[in-house]
Amino acid sequence: MTEFADDPQTFRAQIRAWLERHCPPEMRSPAHGEDDICWGGRRWTFRSDAQRQWLNAAAAEGLTVPGWPRAYGGAGMSSAQVQVFDDEMERIGARSPLESFGIWMLGPALLKFGTDEQKRRYLPPIARGEIRWCQGYSEPDAGSDLVALRTRAEDRGDRYVVNGQKIWTSYADQADWIFCLVRTDATAPKHRGLSFVVFDMHTPGVTTRPIKLISGKSPFCETFFENVEVPKANLIGAENGGWTVAKYLLTQEREMIAGRARGLHDGRPLWQVVQELAGDAKGRIVDPILRDRVARAEIDALALTATIERYVEDAAHGHEIGDRSSILKYCNAELNQRRQTLILEASGADGLRWDFVRSDGGEVAPAWLRAKANSIEGGTAEVMLNIVAKRLLDLPAE
Repeated sequence: MTEFADDPQTFRAQIRAWLERHCPPEMRSPAHGEDDICWGGRRWTFRSDAQRQWLNAAAAEGLTVPGWPRAYGGAGMSSAQVQVFDDEMERIGARSPLESFGIWMLGPALLKFGTDEQKRRYLPPIARGEIRWCQGYSEPDAGSDLVALRTRAEDRGDRYVVNGQKIWTSYADQADWIFCLVRTDATAPKHRGLSFVVFDMHTPGVTTRPIKLISGKSPFCETFFENVEVPKANLIGAENGGWTVAKYLLTQEREMIAGRARGLHDGRPLWQVVQELAGDAKGRIVDPILRDRVARAEIDALALTATIERYVEDAAHGHEIGDRSSILKYCNAELNQRRQTLILEASGADGLRWDFVRSDGGEVAPAWLRAKANSIEGGTAEVMLNIVAKRLLDLPAE
């Protein structure tokens, strides 16, 4: 692995040179939909040699997870160095070499709560893109009230036997492993009887079924467990202490959702997309009301980005984002719904057609429909606002 310098200017020059050498030209443009994103995993099929080369090169240097320790597959970079790396990636329009729930959510939880053996077992394969993960949290009767979950894990000595059902398990039909919240003590208060376990999706007794959404796609699944045997070694954190791990992971998920807010649509800023759809011969947005709404959305996107960067700077000095992630998640959901609505309105009647060039190849209407879930996934808007009111503003409960 490359020994990167501590000096900021030298470090930036090294990263810039490394990217010029190793990021293929084909990987320096926005991905065109989820099928063009590298998710990794046992069943993953690379879309091109360039995609394979980019992942392999980044993983070999620990740059799929630059802030993780080298012992666990990362590059051992400081927060300031990670920011420089991200800046240089953005400068050349480089795609992320790997997208992964393991990177965004499970990895940080393992780094905080996992044993050294668990970190060495799970983190390097995540960093190399060898294992694709899904999340087993929500249930048909336990969504916003997650601690009401009923999937149970019975103690059988050296293992648990898991029975129950999860829903909205994104990409469960394509995942290799699952991180799952289960009930290990039915007599304890709801949030104290939960445990956090991980297990292979090919374990006997695990079945999944995709759920088709109004957007026409099926990223979500319902997942069923019937006498699934999970070794005790797969318990992360303490038995019946899973709620602590789960809350931390939810914070990481909300940070991830918010961190993807940059006011972009397939790599282009919102104003540019609307100009192309509703601009005059000179590319100007003629409608003053539409122009004002686009400007306000762009300003809000910049404000959210600045807030995220401020929180990241705080984290670099040892201050966890914690409940502030609820602010970021709520604002990003609202902002993305506004963006999708503006794009749909700027498309006019063409945007309603699902197979037309002026509807972005039929993606405008489905993207607008998909955005409706933003205010639910990762914590509903109402729950996020309650967290902000109670835990950050210290407002009275009544």
